[in-house]
Formats: sequence, C-alpha cells, structure tokens
Amino acid sequence: GCVLPPLGQRIAVARDDGFAFAYPHLLDSWRIQGAEIMFFSPLADAPPPAGCDAVYLPGGYPELFAGQIAAAATFMAGLRDAAARGLPVYGECGGYMVLGDGLIDAAGVTHRMAGLLPLVTSFASRALHLGYRRAALAADHPFGKAGAEMRGHEFHYATIAREGPGVPLFRDVENARGEGLPDMGRCAGPVTGSFLHLIDRAA
Repeated sequence: GCVLPPLGQRIAVARDDGFAFAYPHLLDSWRIQGAEIMFFSPLADAPPPAGCDAVYLPGGYPELFAGQIAAAATFMAGLRDAAARGLPVYGECGGYMVLGDGLIDAAGVTHRMAGLLPLVTSFASRALHLGYRRAALAADHPFGKAGAEMRGHEFHYATIAREGPGVPLFRDVENARGEGLPDMGRCAGPVTGSFLHLIDRAA
C-alpha cells in the first residue's frame, strides 16, 4: 500500500483516554512527510491548538466519557470554529461519533455531540462490527481524489440510530472476502468521518 497523505501541515490530533486509537504508523508517516502533529485533550476541554490547519479525532472510547465530552464547551466551540473556517476536520470511529449530532450511551441517555455530521450512534443496542475493509473515496479528500482506494479496519460495538442525509465518505466498500457492504461515513463541507480506522491507500 501507499501511505496516506497528511490531513494538513500542522495537524491537531485529539489524544487522551477518550481518543486513544491513532495508529502510530499513521502519525509517523505524516511526520516523515513533513507535517507537524499537535496533540490536544478534549477530555481536558482543550480546543484544537491555535495555528493548526487540520483536525483529526481518532477512535477510542467516547461512550465511556460521553457526558464529559458533551460538556466540553471549549473543545466543541473550537471544533465548530475549525470547521467554519474550512479546515479539514476528520473523525474515525469514536471520533466520527463525536462529530455527529448525538451519542446514546448504554443506559439510553442521549448526549449532544458536535453536530457537524448527520449521525446519531447508540450503545443502548450493541452489535459487533469487525473486519478488514477496502473502500473508495466517494469525493475528493486530503487523503486522495474521488475513487482512490483505501484500506482499513472496522471495530466497534455502536449501532447507527440515524445516519444522513448527505454524501457518504466511502463507496464500493468490501470486506476481506470481497463481499459488498453499504456506503460508509459522511461528508459535510470540510468535515468528514466514518467507522473505518484507515491503514493506508491500496494503490
């Protein structure tokens, strides 16, 4: 495979107990390509650092901290401001959930999220989604042109209570056996996300 191009030149990356699943090889490859990684903690109610030109919310366990994330007003305002300024804002799995409208925890309580993508996820009804995926970008993205093939893993227990309307991030999704799966993720202007943990570009 080919390494993913960096999201930006100075990438704000969420890193704490709620956002712990950034692949080390991905961040290393972005550094090797000349990007600067700037870590920040949503759980500490920190916004993306000043001077960043892209924001990456990796996967993790937002469901364990949903109330804390929902109450992180400075973080949420900074995230919305980055999107309003047209910076690429990208979320994977748990990060995708946080970019959505709401997250329903295991007790059935709905926590308001960033509202940047049309998504509500639920841990009140759980189902394991696990496996290797190949998928094509449905639209141009910092990671590649529309049609570029990506490889990644899907691993989560959340179910989708509502997704859409809007444009998917990935189409032509296949599992390891080459079986077709529904389109994945959503795009809204510079904000994109999906349940895929991207590994690299297929070609």
